[in-house]
Amino acid sequence: MKKYFLKIGSLLLLISILASCAINPVTGQKELMFVSESQEIEIGREFYPNALWGDVGGGGEFRDEKLKTYLGDIVMRVHSVSHRPGLPVKFAIQNSSVPNAWAIPGYVVMTRGLLAGLDSEAEFAFVMGHEIGHVAARHSARQMTYGMLQQIGLGATGIALSGSQYTDAAMNIGAIGSSLLLLKYGRDDELEADRLGIQYLAKLGYDPDNAIISHRNLEKVANEYMQSVGKNPAERGFFEDLLSTHPRTSVRIDELRNMIARLQPYHISGDGTGREKFQTMTQGIRKTNRIYIDYYDKAAREFQQNNVDRARSLVSNAIEKDDRQPPFHALRGFIMLKKKDFADARVSFDKALSIDRDYQPAYRGLGALEYLSENYPKGIEHLKKGLAIFPQDVLSHYFLGMSYFRTKAYRSAIPHLNTFAGVKPDHPEIHGILGICYESIGDLSAAYNHYVMQVKVAPDNEMGRHASSRSRALTPALQRQTR
Repeated sequence: MKKYFLKIGSLLLLISILASCAINPVTGQKELMFVSESQEIEIGREFYPNALWGDVGGGGEFRDEKLKTYLGDIVMRVHSVSHRPGLPVKFAIQNSSVPNAWAIPGYVVMTRGLLAGLDSEAEFAFVMGHEIGHVAARHSARQMTYGMLQQIGLGATGIALSGSQYTDAAMNIGAIGSSLLLLKYGRDDELEADRLGIQYLAKLGYDPDNAIISHRNLEKVANEYMQSVGKNPAERGFFEDLLSTHPRTSVRIDELRNMIARLQPYHISGDGTGREKFQTMTQGIRKTNRIYIDYYDKAAREFQQNNVDRARSLVSNAIEKDDRQPPFHALRGFIMLKKKDFADARVSFDKALSIDRDYQPAYRGLGALEYLSENYPKGIEHLKKGLAIFPQDVLSHYFLGMSYFRTKAYRSAIPHLNTFAGVKPDHPEIHGILGICYESIGDLSAAYNHYVMQVKVAPDNEMGRHASSRSRALTPALQRQTR
């Protein structure tokens, strides 16, 4: 017990060293904060590519430089009147039909699907103001702080802490922060972001009533999207989860009206909406978004359900409507890869990259193609390029790990295969393959553990039988090491 209390005392000392009562830029009040502004920015920088490619909808960046410049200027004007105008900020359109917007320190993003559903600059500015408001009020930094407290035992009970574990947890801000940056915000945080979005809107001369119109359009677009993918608003899904901590629509609109009523006197510029220019500038993306919804998104779902011919027909229609969209060609490449038409698949992946050299799924596709063709060095080259763009792409880690495995580069294979196994622990062969890798480099304990796991997951396939045999063979050696 004495040692336990000494550890708790050390923990509290650690907290007192790490914690500082930072001043919240919005409220002006002191609050417990482990994350400095520079750390916020660094975590955002590291997390951004994974959020852009791997968060709900994924898709990477939608390329339209003229539209991005126009919208980016609006974002920078919103940012300039926010409570943290000194933070670096970059804007991007995420190439996803899922209507969504998000911000992390250093970045603010709106999806193609949401952008196509808005009617005016003022609506866009409110949504961006709302997201910038989350960063301005340090909501994500607060989540990271709470997450760190939970990791090191405060706020939790019955957790025995050992010497270095809680120190590592407290100092490993990046690991904790990355997993928390895009979590749902609570009701109070959402209402505060609404209030800030309205304030910023009014400061820029937009009519703040557009905040209400924006919210109604978001609900409309969300319902339309759910219907397009075969869901209805009563079903649980992404949007129900996203909005579960938010006020109901009617309550939230009442709150918005109250916030607008409490505003200081403001001046409206022009018509207060900027609708005419917004409609002109977004005409192209609205047309493109319709093609994604009507053809590409349906093709992707058919492909996931193994309806390959139906998927091919739909994506061909999408390419006929607009052949400058990299996802259309990449999906066709994956379809042809599944049909084992490697030459045609290569043409499609190369076409996607000729349009956008940073279209990550095309590198994954070429890597998989070279792996299946047993051209492992070339596959490794493509997969490395893809992971430089999207570091957490699990399938790229799998094919890269397997390419190293096939060339007997076991040490290089292990981290990538471990990444895949962490996400797909029930894969029928991955633990056996990891067992072989570890045994080959002399780590018999790790090899034994993976062989045992392989037997638990899939004992009856060839890899399961091999794992069973090897785990028995390794047992005497491990017993001798233990003694």
